[in-house]
Amino acid sequence: MSGYRIGIDVGGTFTDVVCIGPDGRTTLAKAASTPADQSEGVVAALGVLAAALGLPLPDLLARTERIVHGTTVATNALLERKGARVAMLTTAGHRDVIEMREGLKPERYDLRLPPPPPLVPRRLRLPVRERLRVDGRVEVPLDEASLAEAIAALAAAEVEAVAICFLHSWRDPAHERRAGAAVARALPGVYVTLSAEVLPQIKEFERFSTAAVNAYVGPVVARYLSRLRARLGEAGYAGPVFVILSHGGVAPVEEAARLAAGTALSGPAGGVAAALALARRGLGQDLVTFDVGGTSTDIALVTAGEAALGRGRTVGGERIALESLDIITLGAGGGSIAHLGPGGTLRVGPRSAGAAPGPACYGQGGSEPTVTDANLLLGYLDPGNFLGGRRRLDLAAAERAFAALGARLGLDATQAAAGTHRLANVHMADGIRLATVRRGVDPRDYTLLGFGGAAGLHVSAVARELGIRRVAVPLFAAGLSAWGMLHTDLRYEVARSAADTAAGVPPDDALRTAFATLEAEGRARVAAWFGGQVETRRAADMRYGEQVFEIAVPLDQLDWDSPGLAERVREAFHRRHEALFTYALRGEEVVLVNARVAVVGRLPAMPVPEAPAAAAPAAPVARRRILLADGGTAEAPVFDFAALAPDQRLDGPAIVESDTTTVLLLPGDAARMDARGWLEVEVPAAAAL
Repeated sequence: MSGYRIGIDVGGTFTDVVCIGPDGRTTLAKAASTPADQSEGVVAALGVLAAALGLPLPDLLARTERIVHGTTVATNALLERKGARVAMLTTAGHRDVIEMREGLKPERYDLRLPPPPPLVPRRLRLPVRERLRVDGRVEVPLDEASLAEAIAALAAAEVEAVAICFLHSWRDPAHERRAGAAVARALPGVYVTLSAEVLPQIKEFERFSTAAVNAYVGPVVARYLSRLRARLGEAGYAGPVFVILSHGGVAPVEEAARLAAGTALSGPAGGVAAALALARRGLGQDLVTFDVGGTSTDIALVTAGEAALGRGRTVGGERIALESLDIITLGAGGGSIAHLGPGGTLRVGPRSAGAAPGPACYGQGGSEPTVTDANLLLGYLDPGNFLGGRRRLDLAAAERAFAALGARLGLDATQAAAGTHRLANVHMADGIRLATVRRGVDPRDYTLLGFGGAAGLHVSAVARELGIRRVAVPLFAAGLSAWGMLHTDLRYEVARSAADTAAGVPPDDALRTAFATLEAEGRARVAAWFGGQVETRRAADMRYGEQVFEIAVPLDQLDWDSPGLAERVREAFHRRHEALFTYALRGEEVVLVNARVAVVGRLPAMPVPEAPAAAAPAAPVARRRILLADGGTAEAPVFDFAALAPDQRLDGPAIVESDTTTVLLLPGDAARMDARGWLEVEVPAAAAL
């Protein structure tokens, strides 16, 4: 490695940029996010990074080998309903699939619950006369007159994007491709999505919904990535730009624009990638990721050094059935607003002050109390050392915000702030319970990995809520998601539903042919991206004959060349089912629903910096009065995070801070600075879950 590599993570409040230099040294920079155009905040953060490295920005970018980017553009478009004006062409008689969904409601006993509005209004879901049977035979040929009539209606409606979703197109996409080509000819510039290319699998609702999401966010994502490339080019960068996708791998910007729905969990995926990299460096094989930013908290599990993947995620109320990391997101972060709910009870979030106006203490016009304001008022944050002193926090503004809230609760400002901090901790702990206890995982067996700008202020208290004994906070916690993006590889997922699920598991030769076909398709796609080392991973979605759900079964460890492959696949399913649900039904029929292949292009590994030389333990740089959970106060020593010596030990209460993050050690905490770059904290035993 002769140049720099840069990871960029755009959050709701800050844009984080991490640079790894030729010597393995890591540099972090932050700038305020710019929701109106995220690329502006990206370039601003790159400018801060260049200044930190002592280089003009054009020189830094000229010496940069690659940039990996995580974006929330698709997520924001779904949450805020600010996507494209989208239409759908579908088989006549099936225009209401995305509105009927699966016939279920989020709250099944709420008789007054309004149905969720579909992304594509009914008047823009246009029927086309055609019909395939499930075996791929043409029942009704594609009617050109019907298609032309639908295209004319699209032109009159001035749509920006079109999702083409025909019945059983997963079996044969010929009709969708012909319709897509006709739309592209008649409406140049309109973003066209074919369901058979986005998700070539059975289950119409999941395929139609995913295609509709892709069309809805596609133009927004494509425009953003185009602006980003242009801005980077103007600033002096000519190298490749990759985008991290929801499954944790990266892809070129062109692929991210094509499969825009795959960027819905782009930013949080970087944090999981970082956890996997730290697990490989020795942090531990079982981790709970606890990523607390300004707007949200993202939680995921790493078990035995692997992250769980799933399908059927819902973002903004819309089903996206693409493979993605299993991440739970809470509306709880540093910018979460404290307010009174029904009955005058204190609530925190999910509404956030965001980057603009931000918490009251930012001095940008915000007046509502937030979690960050509470942490400042309780003494946990240094008002003069926020972002390394580039921004001074307004303590008086935070106090005014909480005084107004406290007056309505019969509390003073400090008491209201303490309640807000405590409630935020409880909310975050509940999110971890959802990711662990409710899935049969005991979090007490895991290490709680805290990162994101605000995690260090809450991680010890949250661990106590859960009975977790071991906590870790990396030195570059505030930019760990961006750092993780530089430690992942190119990845292309390809899957197909079995042609005849009634056959159960196909015979040996059919299995080999199906997976070889998928592997060839994936390798050809990745070969167009780069010429490095490529490897493949095989898996299948399988179920017992009478079940209505499938589970993912890894198949890499099987012998694919000797006879008896189908039986080995069945046994792999039985073992996986037993591991997940404690039982297997070996006398029942086993069905292989979808074959899956992941093709991974290995990007060059990051250099590992030399371990720091032994040094004298760092002395406190200050002392600060903080409020404790029991209502008392303490004069806590304040340590410079970057100055801590390897193996230096600290006892709580104490504060460890850097330019971009602060770690609060509570009474009873015993911390040790690991030479590999993280603060490891032993938390005293706590109550039950």
